[in-house]
Amino acid sequence: MSESPFAVEMNDVVIRFPGVLANDHVNFTLRQGEIHALLGENGAGKSTLMNALAGLYRPTSGTIRINGELVNFSSPKDAIAKGIGMVHQHFMLVPTQTVTENILLGLDQPRFFMRLKEYDQKVLALQDQFGLRVDPTAKIWQLSVGEQQRVEILKTLYRGANILIMDEPTAVLAPQEIDDLIETMRSMVAQGKSIVFISHKLQEVTAVADRVTVLRKGKVTAEGVSIAGMTKRDLAQLMVGRDVVFSVAKKPQKPGDVVLSLKDVHAENNKGVPALRGVNLEVRQGEILGIAGVSGNGQSELAEVITGMRPCQGSILINGEDVANQPPIVSIRSGVAHVPEDRTHVGSAPNLSITDNTIMKAYREQPVAKGWSVDFTYARENARKLKRAYEILAPSVETMARKLSGGNLQKVILAREISIEPRLMVAVQPTRGLDVGAIEAIQTLILAQRESGTAVLLVSEELEELLSLSDRIAVIYEGEIMGIVPNENADVEELGLMMTGSHLEDIRKQKAASDAGRVTS
Repeated sequence: MSESPFAVEMNDVVIRFPGVLANDHVNFTLRQGEIHALLGENGAGKSTLMNALAGLYRPTSGTIRINGELVNFSSPKDAIAKGIGMVHQHFMLVPTQTVTENILLGLDQPRFFMRLKEYDQKVLALQDQFGLRVDPTAKIWQLSVGEQQRVEILKTLYRGANILIMDEPTAVLAPQEIDDLIETMRSMVAQGKSIVFISHKLQEVTAVADRVTVLRKGKVTAEGVSIAGMTKRDLAQLMVGRDVVFSVAKKPQKPGDVVLSLKDVHAENNKGVPALRGVNLEVRQGEILGIAGVSGNGQSELAEVITGMRPCQGSILINGEDVANQPPIVSIRSGVAHVPEDRTHVGSAPNLSITDNTIMKAYREQPVAKGWSVDFTYARENARKLKRAYEILAPSVETMARKLSGGNLQKVILAREISIEPRLMVAVQPTRGLDVGAIEAIQTLILAQRESGTAVLLVSEELEELLSLSDRIAVIYEGEIMGIVPNENADVEELGLMMTGSHLEDIRKQKAASDAGRVTS
């Protein structure tokens, strides 16, 4: 153990990109055996700062010390050699390889023979140690987003990191999994590891962190402050520089005609296993139907069958027209907007500009289309209007999508989807991994769609979000709808029981029998 009380010392760090000052003379320290939360809005410079610590970026100026030793990393390999591991928000995995193969990538062992069964067992042992379950033999493309995140965490732990940088590690986990991860983090810290915890979920930060550093527009607004006594509101104000509304106002309104109707819909997942089992749902004009459930219970497949991205059995009616098993262009022309779960690889083209990403649904039609070509003068001007209207922070509309923060990328996707004036919006985890300011903005946009008469199917693993936005909530478990309840009658305990596999009618029968038993006694 070094004499330095700090596992990490970053002093006066400046990181510049063309047209952007990402980190402006930032100081950050991580003590031995602590969890230090790093907070800030999307684009505040948190991930950039930690990418420098992980060896992915080289600071323009400033110094980094690890356990008191001055370091100058030129690659992630240098950082790993010093015991630093980073769990990235956007996954660094090879889709066609197995979980174990991904964990072993880049390591010296095994050298000549893979002996995968032997290493599968080592991965299982690591899972048992840290409570992160995922099939070691599964291909990455077969896994849910939550399972892929677990692979990233396991990959870092397998390398024996003593300093862990966790960039939004809970953004894709279910509530029960978050509790397990928090216990894992506490266990690791008790064993002498040090953790930088980047999160937008303020309740998690107050629950698990020892200290907090806050960045705003690349500058530090609070450095290494003790978390004791701080509230969610205090942290939010430090992040965005103003009071944040934690619950958006939803106006009462009567829903109109049925826009989306699913009847006895069945579908398989990427492994060929049943993912949807006889789903029946309706969504009406000016209504938000929330879909609650633990990750991996058919939510992704439900969105994909509606938007033409997955084959199914049964009927899917949009405004009375059956679009089941039709290509995505049919749902697009039926007025369906889709905000997918994976905003980076499905919702956008990372290497194309903001302009290109905003015309992906409109390039076939006038005024974007100009004969057989695209009118890029119009497209760029339209993109500039959307950039202003949706407050997308980027140097210009020619900025590539991959250079945007999560919140700004989500605004680009929403700007594109809303600009088609949809009749139906399918939004899957629209606020996942976003900061409180961005969440407030995205939720306001979704409610505005409801008020304009759009039918909204909202898939979220955040019960608080569903209770805040939805008119009705349907719970899905292993591809089956356990029950649908009006928001005003929603009981959190009932929702939780349905999320673990109990049908609503069974829950209410059991409750009625229990109440009758108490009256008799």
